Amino acid sequence: RVSAVQGALQPLFTHLKRRYAMKRLFFGLAGATLLATGAYAQDQQQSSQACGIPTATVKLVQSKLATVVTLPDGNGGIFEPNLMWSAVVDRNGVLCSVIVTGDAWPGSRAIAIAKAETANDFSNSKLALSTANLYGPTQPGGSLYGLNNSNPFNPFYNTITTGTGDGTGVGQNPGGIITFGGGVALYSNGQVIGGLGVSGDSSCADHAIAFRMRQLAGLNGVPKGVAPDDTDNIIYAPAGTPPTGFEQPHCFPSDLTPSEIEVIP
Repeated sequence: RVSAVQGALQPLFTHLKRRYAMKRLFFGLAGATLLATGAYAQDQQQSSQACGIPTATVKLVQSKLATVVTLPDGNGGIFEPNLMWSAVVDRNGVLCSVIVTGDAWPGSRAIAIAKAETANDFSNSKLALSTANLYGPTQPGGSLYGLNNSNPFNPFYNTITTGTGDGTGVGQNPGGIITFGGGVALYSNGQVIGGLGVSGDSSCADHAIAFRMRQLAGLNGVPKGVAPDDTDNIIYAPAGTPPTGFEQPHCFPSDLTPSEIEVIP
């Protein structure tokens, strides 16, 4: 009778043993995941790097945002004054500074950083490429199609703040790539020293703002560009025509022309 009962209970015992083993495996994996996540976060926090651009230069660039967003032509944008995030990275992609004016879209913080990274990453002492210049080549069928997948932004660094510290990306390399207007490389003595990215309005207005900030800061000495005037200014595709070459589409009828962008009112 005992062995009959044991035989009847054996499937239950086997089931309970399996459940216990699965629980141990689950909690073991969960613990390992928590440890790995903590170690990753700690590694991110400990690898802070100094910005390779002098502090005074970074402040000079960022100080121009307040001036440019209040220009009388509104930079051809949606908002007056423009509501913007502005980011500066050094030549190694280390985030030096992030600032904001007004109630700018929170999502534009990461975009501004990615634009700064992109302009820095794809400009050199021979050729300057703004993020607006990269729109056309990265479209399907373009010579750089797929580039947008090459350097994703690290969301660990997207705390919505202008401060420093864990999760802000300042002193880190957040990565990111954006191929529409708003990012320009910063030049000093013919060499790229980093990138400037802004976001918060139309991409056409973003380009105008970044281009003008760099000009006012005196860091616009590009060696050569793809625009007709040999700069990295935006090149608009004709209305109703898909962008080719280094063109970008118009955003709104209020867009400033390339020549208007270069003349600061």
